[in-house]
Amino acid sequence: MPKPLVIVESPAKAKTIASFLGPGYLVESSIGHIRDLPRSAAEIPPAYKGEAWARLGVDVENGFKPLYVVAKEKKAQVAKLKALLKEATDLYLATDEDREGESIAWHLLEVLAPRVPVRRMVFHEITRPALERAVQDTRELDRRLVDAQEARRILDRLYGYEVSPVLWRKVMPRLSAGRVQSVATRVLVERERARMAFKPATWWGLQAELDSSGQRFSASLVALDGRRLAGGRDFDSTGQLASRGSSQPVILDEQAATDLARRLERVSLTVTSVEQKPFRRSPYPPFMTSTLQQEAGRKLRFSSQRTMSVAQRLYEGGYITYMRTDSSELSETAITAARSQAADLYGSDHVSEQPRRYKGKVRNAQEAHEAIRPAGETFRLPREVASQLSADESRLYELIWRRTVASQMADATGVSATVHLEGQAAAGGDGSRESVDFVASGRVIKFFGFLKAYVEGADDPETQAEDSESHLPALSEGDKPVTESVEAAGHTTQPPARYTEASLVRALEELGVGRPSTYASIIGTIQDRGYVWKKGAALVPSFVAFAVVGLLEQHFGDLVDYGFTASMEDALDLIAGGREEAVPYLSRFYFGNGRPGLKTVVGDHLADIDAREVNSIHIGKDAEGAELVVRVGRYGPYVQRGEQRAPVPDDMAPDELTVDRAEQLLEAPSGDRELGTDPTSGSAVLVRAGRFGPYVQLGQPEPGSKEKPVTASLLSSMTVESVTLEDALRLLSLPRSLGADPGTGEEVVVANGRFGPYVKRGSDTRSLADEQQLFSLELEGALQLLAQPKTRGRRAPAAPLKELGPDPVTGGQMVVREGRFGPYVTDGETNASLKRGDTPEHLTPERAAELLADRRAAGPPQKRPRRSSATSKAATSKSGTSKAATAKAGSKASAKAATSKSAAGKRAGGKTSSPGSSTS
Repeated sequence: MPKPLVIVESPAKAKTIASFLGPGYLVESSIGHIRDLPRSAAEIPPAYKGEAWARLGVDVENGFKPLYVVAKEKKAQVAKLKALLKEATDLYLATDEDREGESIAWHLLEVLAPRVPVRRMVFHEITRPALERAVQDTRELDRRLVDAQEARRILDRLYGYEVSPVLWRKVMPRLSAGRVQSVATRVLVERERARMAFKPATWWGLQAELDSSGQRFSASLVALDGRRLAGGRDFDSTGQLASRGSSQPVILDEQAATDLARRLERVSLTVTSVEQKPFRRSPYPPFMTSTLQQEAGRKLRFSSQRTMSVAQRLYEGGYITYMRTDSSELSETAITAARSQAADLYGSDHVSEQPRRYKGKVRNAQEAHEAIRPAGETFRLPREVASQLSADESRLYELIWRRTVASQMADATGVSATVHLEGQAAAGGDGSRESVDFVASGRVIKFFGFLKAYVEGADDPETQAEDSESHLPALSEGDKPVTESVEAAGHTTQPPARYTEASLVRALEELGVGRPSTYASIIGTIQDRGYVWKKGAALVPSFVAFAVVGLLEQHFGDLVDYGFTASMEDALDLIAGGREEAVPYLSRFYFGNGRPGLKTVVGDHLADIDAREVNSIHIGKDAEGAELVVRVGRYGPYVQRGEQRAPVPDDMAPDELTVDRAEQLLEAPSGDRELGTDPTSGSAVLVRAGRFGPYVQLGQPEPGSKEKPVTASLLSSMTVESVTLEDALRLLSLPRSLGADPGTGEEVVVANGRFGPYVKRGSDTRSLADEQQLFSLELEGALQLLAQPKTRGRRAPAAPLKELGPDPVTGGQMVVREGRFGPYVTDGETNASLKRGDTPEHLTPERAAELLADRRAAGPPQKRPRRSSATSKAATSKSGTSKAATAKAGSKASAKAATSKSAAGKRAGGKTSSPGSSTS
């Protein structure tokens, strides 16, 4: 029996929606976007391969018309959707209600070309009531959202495809530039530059431990003889005392502070003033995408990608509302649910007198979704859903639930107190007696209000949260608490903290760069591209990032200018609102209008870029005045002084490469050494530390000769320091012939290969049990081994390098193993390679869980398409030139017809337009 067909983006979402809509509807997934701009030259249709603009996938000379293709891996799903549509009575496009979802729906409409009624079905939570309302209250496709997303996609394609080749030619291959990722990388590089330029300053202070009626408290020395003591805020980034008018603070050194502490051991301090001020704190607004990523990073130690992946599962399972939103607004239903639950759990006195409504939005906010909250007209308690969710899902759901309920609760109130105490130090060596002024402060929360449900985290774990308590005893003027001890303590100013994922998201949001819904993919991209690596929770830019950002700043300043990038977001929002047209804006961006456009800027500056200069990061000068420079080479960064070179360790952060450290690297032995002479050839035998591991080499290459010396990798039991000439000669003798097989006459050899030691006869191979068999195995043993049947699958895995306990998501035991491409962590189901900065020895369970979660969120690896077989080539050849010409002509004619129809549709304000895309 024919049914309405409902199409959503993901299989998980389809499954949940089908369970609510029932058997009267057929629900299927598009599995994301079904078409996009060509990802490679191989995807460009033959009819367009000769066009000059084909490499971009955008016809810049003809109204910036995009060329879209159905991805090879999506063709089967498209065919399935078309078959289902033939039997359907109606088509409901139920993709997400944002620019991305609107564009996916439009692509489906264009590709499927339905002949049945089409309805755009939208909802912000997957619950039965919400879906029933959505089926009844459908709307038309919003062309403004599609145009805005298409403009964003074209803009990003032009940026990436014009600028990335510059990086390939001037820095290194396979790098990429992006409208938002390049700016995000610049934010991190600028912070690292500040750390590199930072000069610490040291000062000393005094801390007194006091007792009043049995209650102990601490006080800090703030003034000496009426002059304020210097603190961290008094020093600038160069380590110098910042100028603050005529009254300069007193700087205590270690000797002066220690002497003063000794003279204050029995000081009598008198309370001279007690200041009390009431304070009031209001609850935080409910989560939107960016604040959810920030808080999950602080409280749960989730990466942005992990947060969004878990939130996606919660949304598709019907537990929370849509997780890509720029709004903090709650519906009246949600406000009622939150207030009712807060009253039940914490008491009616903990609920605000009037409902709280949060109207503020972030800059560049897009669609007016509701805030992220628990789904439904009544909220399910975290304990009620815990058994249905994974550990990650349960923790994130509770975070969202707490934030939502707290948003409707009463203010927290209390009192802040500051106590001043004065006294005099004992006489010093010169007979002087300085007056001293100590200060103690505290905060007492009288009414917790919303803090009963929720306390926000801090980016810096060393910073005390504003919502914490620190109690002081009841003190009055004239009181004389007992001095228990006075101790001197040294302090050093700290460089600006590196960004974490949470603080980077906040910085990008404040700059108006990108959209909150894209931050997770941006942070993932800059890590995958090698621009950034993690050191604990901190994001560390690589020297490659320094080179790329330096090039862009010097030669393409606008493209990484924060204001310019934010203005692009503003323009895209104007397009979405119908107040700006996409084509004129793209034309100004690409061709220019009163100022050079992207095409001109790239073309004019390419010849001016000095590759050596942009790949050089200056560290400083040594004692002799020689310049120390880090250069980004083909095989990674290295430090150079004159003709001296030394590789920079992979786990060294840029701010750690000081002049002293650079000199140490240059002066360290390379590890290369001569072991002796080969008695057969008379050539020197050397051991070297190579890029892919240590190896031995026979002789040196002849000048001008293309012939390379014979080399052999060291066995796992050998090191550069311990290998001997005898070891080297044995390695260089491999592969070793054991003789001929009497039965077949084929030679039998043992060799050390990519996957370990093995024995070979013709094309038949068997793995050896250990490396020592390379030198001990004889022909008879080799033939016995070759006579055994090949074992299917892998050999038993080696013992894990480290055990880390259960994974919070799957419950599987997390272990670190040595793999073919290096160490990796696994829970038995998912494998995740360790990233730069991670080592098996220092890997924590939290970091291991994050790596596994990020790997799951990335989905299965993309399989490379196989090349055309000889058979298909022959078939193509047989088809004949006339057939190919006819196909090409027909393809072009169809494309022109579609373009003409699309353009007419746009002019008439209809639903048909040029093929559009919607990836951000």
